[in-house]
Amino acid sequence: MHEMTASHLRSAFAGESQAHMRYLIYGDKAEKEGFPNVARLFRAIAYAEQVHATNHFQQLREAKGPALTVAGAGFGLGPSADNLDVAIEGEEFEVAEMYPVYKAAADFQGEKGAVRSFDWAWQAEQIHAAMYKEAKAAVLAGQDYEVGPVYICSVCGHTVAGQPPERCPVCNAPGDRYKEFA
Repeated sequence: MHEMTASHLRSAFAGESQAHMRYLIYGDKAEKEGFPNVARLFRAIAYAEQVHATNHFQQLREAKGPALTVAGAGFGLGPSADNLDVAIEGEEFEVAEMYPVYKAAADFQGEKGAVRSFDWAWQAEQIHAAMYKEAKAAVLAGQDYEVGPVYICSVCGHTVAGQPPERCPVCNAPGDRYKEFA
């Protein structure tokens, strides 16, 4: 694997791993603040971030030894509205800047598995940003986020509210590969 793509995969792995943990912590905070649906959303998307991190890690299966990783990450624990701001900012950065560059470099270098992993994450992050914006609007209005069950594709991290599709529109996995957060 080309070093640039490997470096991008390591950084994406680090960022998704941090988002996974951050969202679990934010979910606990939302639960304590009386926003159970926001908490559930954070936990569902935390799982999607774990799926992304796993996919990136799997692309590095031939890499051995220590590596320095660099990933931008929001820190601090505040009220749920502030935590949602951090989440929105992170997801929008991945959508607008990080994953498009990582995908382009991997494509240029002919690293098809990395392109797929980056693309799958990029598609899910767009959905996450939109859901977090909706949740933030509800919290700012003093209400919980009105959302039914949230389903996450265990193969690519695709996220959907309501019912899972028969086949994932991103990776084509069967609908029974979706994990429910209800």
